[in-house]
Amino acid sequence: MKDTPLMDSLDTWTEGTHSDHLQALFGADVFSAHVMQERLPKDVFGKVLKTINEGAPLDPTIADAVAMAMKDWAIEHGATHYTHWFHPLTGGTAEKHDSFVAPEGSGRALLEFSGEQLISGEPDASSFPSGGLRATFEARGYTAWDATSPVFLHRDETCVILCIPTAFVSYTGEALDKKTPLLRSMDAVSTQALRILTLFGSHKGVSRVNATVGAEQEYFLIDEGYFRERPDLQVARRTLFGAKPPKDQELSDHYWGSIPERVLAFMNAVDLALYRQGVPVKTRHNEVAPGQFELAATYQTANVASDQQMLVMEMLTRTAPKFGLKALLHEKPFAGMNGSGKHDNWSLATDTGVNLLNPQDEAHTNMQFLVFLCAVIRAVDLHAGLLRACVASLANDNRLGGHEAPPAIISIYLGEMLQDIIEQLECGDAKSTMQGGELHLGARTLPQIPKHTGDRNRTSPFAYTGMKFEFRAVGSSANIAWPNCVLNTIVADSLEFMADELEKAVGKSPTESELESAVRDLLQRVIKKHKRVLFDGDGYSQAWRDEAKSRGLLNLTNSVDALRQLHDPRTIDVFSRFRVLTPQELQAREAIYLEQYATQALIEAKSMTSIAHRQITPCTIRQQAEIAEAVVATVNAGVSADALRTRLEQYAGLADRFRGAADELDSAVEAVPGDAEADAKAVRVRDTVLPAMTALRELGDALEVMTSSDYWPLPSYREMLFD
Repeated sequence: MKDTPLMDSLDTWTEGTHSDHLQALFGADVFSAHVMQERLPKDVFGKVLKTINEGAPLDPTIADAVAMAMKDWAIEHGATHYTHWFHPLTGGTAEKHDSFVAPEGSGRALLEFSGEQLISGEPDASSFPSGGLRATFEARGYTAWDATSPVFLHRDETCVILCIPTAFVSYTGEALDKKTPLLRSMDAVSTQALRILTLFGSHKGVSRVNATVGAEQEYFLIDEGYFRERPDLQVARRTLFGAKPPKDQELSDHYWGSIPERVLAFMNAVDLALYRQGVPVKTRHNEVAPGQFELAATYQTANVASDQQMLVMEMLTRTAPKFGLKALLHEKPFAGMNGSGKHDNWSLATDTGVNLLNPQDEAHTNMQFLVFLCAVIRAVDLHAGLLRACVASLANDNRLGGHEAPPAIISIYLGEMLQDIIEQLECGDAKSTMQGGELHLGARTLPQIPKHTGDRNRTSPFAYTGMKFEFRAVGSSANIAWPNCVLNTIVADSLEFMADELEKAVGKSPTESELESAVRDLLQRVIKKHKRVLFDGDGYSQAWRDEAKSRGLLNLTNSVDALRQLHDPRTIDVFSRFRVLTPQELQAREAIYLEQYATQALIEAKSMTSIAHRQITPCTIRQQAEIAEAVVATVNAGVSADALRTRLEQYAGLADRFRGAADELDSAVEAVPGDAEADAKAVRVRDTVLPAMTALRELGDALEVMTSSDYWPLPSYREMLFD
């Protein structure tokens, strides 16, 4: 990367970062429980806390008091405006800023913010994707305050905005966002998990079970100057042309290597800005591909984690230009090397702090844990297609199945210890838990370190990694609200099944021995029926694809096939039964995601042909002319030009095929009917436009290798990733 001077204000980000300063900094821009306790009457604070901690309905009578305290706090921190901040179905976030200033009528102004303004807003619902839920002329929509997610301040160099996390619904109450179904799914999984805890007598003092999430964010950084020279990166956020460099990631020398100085300064700025907003970022490091990095946060409840993940992505993209960089969050910005994911670490925990997916020391005796574990296994097996659909996008199709990304076949990796227990349970009763022991490293100066009971499997899309499941198929640019909504809903379905079966067998107040016998029988049945989804081998191998097919597992290699799972009767049923999404809301999402798939592909195709016609073709004409002139000059000098003539013929032939492929892609794009239904349009794009793009790219990349760097119009992979 180019050596660009750091911004003059860098010192303001980094000065005084000792522990006291960091403690004072963390959450400074969050209207936290601590701030509310200081500013709200005791009874009002207690009611708000009950909503936050227990999911109790928000008492509307306290809204004005909360709004006044929130406004005063925000203004003291420099805020001039507020916004209802929400997650529309675009995949990003949305905000409309309203000023606190209100005219009084006598030429003066007041600073106002009422409880009504806090609780709800009225954005235009017709201009956001609705999938047919709203007609263009039906504009009214509502935002509703999510009191369980912290209100925060957004700062930039010119202003401070009070941001209120909200849900977004239509005039008819249908969800037009990703937050509303997520919150519904959190209620569903909590209700069913509490039934299991009640059967085991573990429910005392527990009022709610929370889905918890810790998300990892992978991304690329390139010099901003190179970004401005690449129309494909500007429009599509990925390179549509680019020949493989002589060296990329094959030496694995970038992974966890020393972080470049400018990148480290950027990371530090991002961390400190996120600390202010209460985002508990924990880890940062070089990733596998050159120019690739990772940031990870610690666990939050699923809706808070989703909000904070959107802040992470926003902060990465906002901060990078201050250091002369551009952050790329696309799943596959560079062909032939690692793409970027967003590993979604999901678990369940009581509001008293007990992780329900923690096996403890003797996992085979922890029947409650085994019920939750087998509920997850059953959920993933029954709804594997839905899990694949919830990570479907054009960008993620480019990533899944190679370069450390999981395959499109959804399977579970449990690790040796849990796999052994599952096999014991299938045969009858689990008698033992595999122990990890210690590793002896062979040098007296090195300590003995504890050895885990199983390795990790980086090819598994859904892996148990200790007290949590890591859903590795989520793409780096995705909003994690949707995958976690799906996980919560399908696990709620399986927990309901488990609770129903146990209550049917032993009632709601069984003895310990009755419950143990019923649980053992239920687990054995569930394992025998759903063990096909368990796999601990190489997910990239052809042998696994063949075996998965024999097991009856789906291999949905493209988003069009995957998104069709949204109208599968089993999908419609599970969302409807738990009141997470109505059939109409689900149908709308399928239409929106298919339309986004097709539209993004067409944008990329048009960008490709524009680059081909306006940049690459002119450069090939100059290169071809230069070779032809060399042939003539060589012949005139009385020297054999056979090799040059062969080179000219090869290059001219390749350039001709490239121009022909560009014309074919133009024709494929023009043939896509603009008024087609979303599914038909997506199928047409998948079957005609994408293959034409692949053919054009192959020829373009071959031309890059044969063209002088003086003529080639686009920064190369070598320049962008190694300079």
